[in-house]
Amino acid sequence: MMVVLGGTGNVGRELVQQLAEAGEDVVAVARNPPGQSPSSRIRYVAGDVSDAASLASSLRGADGVFLLVPGAGAGLDAGALRKQFEAAGVSRLVMLSSLAAGSRPTAISHEPMRGLERVFRDSSLRWTFLRPGGFASNALAWVPSVRAERSVAAPFADVALPVIDPADIAAVAARVLLEDGHAGQVYELTGPVGITPREQAAVIARALGTPLRFVEWSRAQARDMMLRFMPEPVVEGTLDILGTPTEEERRVSPDVERVLGRPASPFSAWVARNIAAFG
Repeated sequence: MMVVLGGTGNVGRELVQQLAEAGEDVVAVARNPPGQSPSSRIRYVAGDVSDAASLASSLRGADGVFLLVPGAGAGLDAGALRKQFEAAGVSRLVMLSSLAAGSRPTAISHEPMRGLERVFRDSSLRWTFLRPGGFASNALAWVPSVRAERSVAAPFADVALPVIDPADIAAVAARVLLEDGHAGQVYELTGPVGITPREQAAVIARALGTPLRFVEWSRAQARDMMLRFMPEPVVEGTLDILGTPTEEERRVSPDVERVLGRPASPFSAWVARNIAAFG
């Protein structure tokens, strides 16, 4: 049995489906789980990683656990989570970390994430850390303006980063949970090529078959918008990455192909699957 903590998000939803299709029984844990399951192999239960004790019953009998870390790890009790995993006899842990945990080793925004990694490194668990860069699905933030105004607004219009399709992250996570040979590994997950926000908007426009107006926000404008749903340290850290990425953050990693035996999917593939959201 596999447990997916964060089983209804962009990555978790894909992972739950892929594990079930591989013949695994899956417990998908979410704060607000859906009432109905699409498969007899999938069971949705309520739980919250910020309350480690709430996970105890879900973890019983688990062979492997996928841990999605919300909010860059802020507010999570790493020691309590480790205790729950070890008490349940979990042997394999796959944690969705962040590229910034390695690329910005002194950034305040990702210190909680680095703290989680340190705690699990020192545990009895066979851990694997997945460190993705930016998600292709972050473009969903543009849906309201695309629908209402046929426009896209973003900062740093011409800074290219190799954003990754969440389905590729899920595919890597599934492979790591189901196969031996990944314990103690840190995989950096990116898309196959750098792409700018302006270029992303152009891909969406082509898929829609209609022009989109691109508006470049200042850093201050983007900061004001992001503070509505993200803590300030995470906002500042994210804007640093988007505006002044390090060489490591610009680099296309080989790890998706290394694990899956195929290249990472381009941004256009994510758009093709999700274009209805922008319609």
